[in-house]
Amino acid sequence: MTTILSIQSSVAYGHVGNSAAAFTLMRMGVETYPVLTVHYSNTTGYGSWRGPVLSATDVMDVVRGVDERGALTGVDALLTGFQGSEAMGNTILDAVDLVKTRNPKAVYCCDPVMGDVGRGMYVAPGIPEFLRDKVVPRADIVIPNQFELDFLVGQTTRTVADLLAGIDTLIARGPTTVLVTSAMTEEGGDDTVSMVAATAGESWLVSTPRIDQVFTGSGDVTSAVFLAYLLQTGRLDVALAQTAGIVYSVLDATARAGQRELALVAAQDQIVSPSHAFEARRLR
Repeated sequence: MTTILSIQSSVAYGHVGNSAAAFTLMRMGVETYPVLTVHYSNTTGYGSWRGPVLSATDVMDVVRGVDERGALTGVDALLTGFQGSEAMGNTILDAVDLVKTRNPKAVYCCDPVMGDVGRGMYVAPGIPEFLRDKVVPRADIVIPNQFELDFLVGQTTRTVADLLAGIDTLIARGPTTVLVTSAMTEEGGDDTVSMVAATAGESWLVSTPRIDQVFTGSGDVTSAVFLAYLLQTGRLDVALAQTAGIVYSVLDATARAGQRELALVAAQDQIVSPSHAFEARRLR
């Protein structure tokens, strides 16, 4: 059975961070060890929230406790999303080292959460540079959105060729696999959103209709699904196509329900049997 250690935020109301990823992974049949970095009442997008921020020491204590059960030897991957401080980022890198010591075949999958088109950067000052310079080079799999890719490589991407060039730049810095999400390209136009997944040896693109709504937590679901399928199949094209179908199906159900928060529980069957399917097209 695939096992993933997921170090992310948590909310009581809504689905972001581990509140999105852990449920998704478990519904897929993936053994999941969720480690929380914060536990808020709701996302910060509402303007007010309550709840504790766990310290970097607390987070590492939980990871070490899992290790004391002998469980890290069976972990196939460590998944992370939002990293609120450099201290937390350094702790995550310590956790990466520990997991890989226990299982040298384990991989680190990093969603370098920092910003998005229309919102700009929404993390604390210094975090984007920390992710770019310290965290991303240590990751095996990196899953930025298009805005984040542009920052990480210092260039603007407008075409599919631009995306591939940016991905190549990122791979040259350490990661072996890159998935770019929420990509708007000149080829796709305004009504299509694309994802591109690539390694040094192959690259694939999948496009879906654009849903005119902002979805909080969709990136966390995307990272979880892509990582799980990549671990289970070892095929980039399959992981990409399955991710597109599942994520689009969940977002479509959420939009149809008129909800602000992901309809993850109501639409949970879409995680294992999505209503929509999309074909990945090989680029090289």
